[in-house]
Amino acid sequence: MDDIRVATFDGPGAAPVIRRVPRPAVPRKAALFTVGACGVCGTDLHILAGHWPKPLPWPFTLGHEVAGVIAEIGPDLKEDYMGNRLEVGAKIMIPPLMPCGECYYCRHYPKTANKCLTPVYYGRYLGFDKAPHLWGGWAEMEYVDLEMLPGTKIYRLPDDMPLWLGTLAEPFTSCVRAWKRAQEIGQFQPGSTVVIQGSGPIGVLSIVAALEMGAGRVIMVGAPEHPRLALCRQFGAEATIDIEQYRTPEERIAAVRETVGGFGADLVMDCSGHPSAGPEGIEMLRDGGTYIEMGQFTDAGSITTSWHRICTKDITILGSWAFTADDIWTGIQMLHRARDRYPFAAMQTRFPFTEQGVADAVAAAQQMRAVKATIVPHPDIVD
Repeated sequence: MDDIRVATFDGPGAAPVIRRVPRPAVPRKAALFTVGACGVCGTDLHILAGHWPKPLPWPFTLGHEVAGVIAEIGPDLKEDYMGNRLEVGAKIMIPPLMPCGECYYCRHYPKTANKCLTPVYYGRYLGFDKAPHLWGGWAEMEYVDLEMLPGTKIYRLPDDMPLWLGTLAEPFTSCVRAWKRAQEIGQFQPGSTVVIQGSGPIGVLSIVAALEMGAGRVIMVGAPEHPRLALCRQFGAEATIDIEQYRTPEERIAAVRETVGGFGADLVMDCSGHPSAGPEGIEMLRDGGTYIEMGQFTDAGSITTSWHRICTKDITILGSWAFTADDIWTGIQMLHRARDRYPFAAMQTRFPFTEQGVADAVAAAQQMRAVKATIVPHPDIVD
């Protein structure tokens, strides 16, 4: 293969165009891997809506929930970040954002190294002067060079993990870390009752993470009933609150409290990204409970409800953004152990790697017709 096909966008709102880029040479500490599958993330949708705060190298190839198989590897790239052997044929995933390991935050605050001052974004191929670029996972192949970008991390997936499941490792790890942070401050105990706001992919995976880490009860607040809320119940949510049925904050709060009983939930996690979720979710908590914010990472608007309730309810607000390098391996192992206990395949809707297929995947994600839209450049290796 002399050229590699990539799905590109000329800017926010543009339709996808399949272009070709030259196949790069693979130096001593680099690898080229065949993309088996790559998910459509909420971040991708924000970028296509023009919400990304920094300039991007358009025409741009999106996609970071990627899993593939090494096709070519340099002689000095022998192990992944965890010390697992790398070779041609190995299944791998690469996170989109990794700390550099050298800046002040990385050296002095390793548990919050996700706030690295000089992070490696995507970290694949720096051909910005020759657009389009071999960068994101909506492509036939991807390139990674650890000499060019030492902060980049590679993780070998278990040999018996299908690549479609491997695409969930990065978003699942974000969920695991959020609950883990609540555990570390003593606010997520075995048997805790939790409420999750937002029934998208992160919300569904948060159900799995919560149950695997000891939650006693999980209640989901979201929409629509099909395919999302019905799937949440399959994943173990005890009950679901349909925001299309309970249309006001007061109705949703009352429905959650009636379902939970007692004084309210022990923890509420926002995976929705809606600016009204915080004040609403706080009222679903018992006094002394914990609110975990995962959905707010772009400028989604102003909070219109008074935040003095944070004080009067004596609760903890826990922000959780992304993950550190060590968290990824925890996520991979947990996902692998849980692979037969949850219908992970049912949350993915597959789309072919064509211009129409990429456009359909983005539309399905935007319109919530799919829980997790996944673009599959190589269906022959994805399972």
